[in-house]
Amino acid sequence: MPHRRILSLWFPRLGAERLIRIDPLLGERPFAVVDSDGPAQTLSSLSRAASAAGLTLGQPLRDAHALCADLVTRPRVAHHEAAFLGALHRWAGKFSPWVSAEPPDGLVIDLTGCAHLFGGEEALCRQVIEDCSDLGLTARLGIADTLGTAWALARYTEQGIASHRSGDAIDSEAPATRSRAGKRRHWERGGAAPLTVTGPAVAHHIAPIGKSYNALSDLPIAALRLDADTLAQLGRLGLRRVGDLLGQPRAGLARRFGRGLVDRLDQATGSAPEPISPTPPPDRFAVRLSFPDPIGLAGDTEAALARMTDRLCARLETRARGARTLRIEAHRCDHSMQWLTVTAATAHHDPERWLPLLAMKIDEIDAGPGIDMLRLEATGHEPLHQRTRAGHAEAAARGQSRATRGAAMEDLIGRLGARIGMEAITRRHPGQSHIPEKTALTLAAAWSEPAEHWPAPVAPRPLTLWTPEPVTAESGTCPPIRFRWRGRDFRCLNATGPERIAPEWWLDDPNWRSGARDYWQVETDRGDRLWLYYAHGAAISEGWFCHGLFA
Repeated sequence: MPHRRILSLWFPRLGAERLIRIDPLLGERPFAVVDSDGPAQTLSSLSRAASAAGLTLGQPLRDAHALCADLVTRPRVAHHEAAFLGALHRWAGKFSPWVSAEPPDGLVIDLTGCAHLFGGEEALCRQVIEDCSDLGLTARLGIADTLGTAWALARYTEQGIASHRSGDAIDSEAPATRSRAGKRRHWERGGAAPLTVTGPAVAHHIAPIGKSYNALSDLPIAALRLDADTLAQLGRLGLRRVGDLLGQPRAGLARRFGRGLVDRLDQATGSAPEPISPTPPPDRFAVRLSFPDPIGLAGDTEAALARMTDRLCARLETRARGARTLRIEAHRCDHSMQWLTVTAATAHHDPERWLPLLAMKIDEIDAGPGIDMLRLEATGHEPLHQRTRAGHAEAAARGQSRATRGAAMEDLIGRLGARIGMEAITRRHPGQSHIPEKTALTLAAAWSEPAEHWPAPVAPRPLTLWTPEPVTAESGTCPPIRFRWRGRDFRCLNATGPERIAPEWWLDDPNWRSGARDYWQVETDRGDRLWLYYAHGAAISEGWFCHGLFA
């Protein structure tokens, strides 16, 4: 049985270099990715130019701008970085089928029995170095018998060891030295050294088989993946290197620092197992159908899609998934391909509901010289939960009728969406606000449920609302007898009100900076029923405005 070998692959500039790949101009100047740490903004990833300018990870953005005036920054988007790491995870599958991600910027590859396929570990490292250089990524590689040692070699081989002076020794220093002790950085007082990236863009370190002790001895104790409190305690005792701990009795270390330190030591040296769980591949649901002779008739295409839909829906039902979006690929004889997408209002695995939507797309397929192969893939799918109806026969019948009506509405939304686009179909939902403009929300019909009930308004609301328009009238809080609006003169015959509405105090809405409003329903001599209000004035001056029209 081959000896176990682990490759730890670290991308210390993943966030910055992902954006530089999109916009190469960012790499010409000091560039950093900024993340929010509570109310503060700190640097989460740096380009090589930013590191050369003296910036460090975790540095406050304000200090970074003071140190480097021409620094260019972009906000961090965590899910985009995770997607990029997922793409690198798929790339790493060429070296071994046993690959695991270490978010946010690392991969672990089990090379056991695989390195000889690339000519040995050195040749494999050269292949990884070449690929990373082509991708424009900075990478650090470490290969060892254990995951802990490989992880440490990739991240800490080039790191310096912090000063052996302990923070507890400050009391015995000279007064002049003690006065400057408070200005020392945290790693000079016993903490972990700052993690910096120097040297070439890609570097690798290989520990010989069975030499984990020797590879770990000269590394800082931060290479053991310990928490910050444990690192601080070890630093105060003057323990700076992993070699300072390897010869210590395990019982004493466990009593003083807990089992976490001992477990990390045993995992790094191979005394305790540390399995690698590969990331499972994503669920993919796709079927294809090849033809002995090319097809081009709409009837043949429809029959083929019907057979493929039955097979695809059966696979979805087996995994308790429902398809939301299907992708149709038509591969033609001239080695060209045309693809179309179909989206349903809800996720399901019923072929009878998918076939009408697919049939609407057949006319858009250009067969050209003929179609050799059709492929159908569920690009968007969701889990479906089994529902069991309980109760007497009449209740079950009512529930079945309600479910049938709901499915009919979903199919109608799907057919309309196939013609005009799913985003064009919307529905109204009640909003959680007493502000007239926010009492209703416009939601996409395909991604929302119908509202069960609409709350009754405190007072009647107009049929039409618009942006408040100024009304020329005499000053006063009572409805004016005569006023002018939209270039016409009106006379008030009857007024009902007032209904006072105040702005939401926790929001600064520019449209409500006029303060509280007194709304009136005003019947005019022209037959219009207007919704007027008097703004009492806050940041904006007071006055009369027209906000809507009753039926």
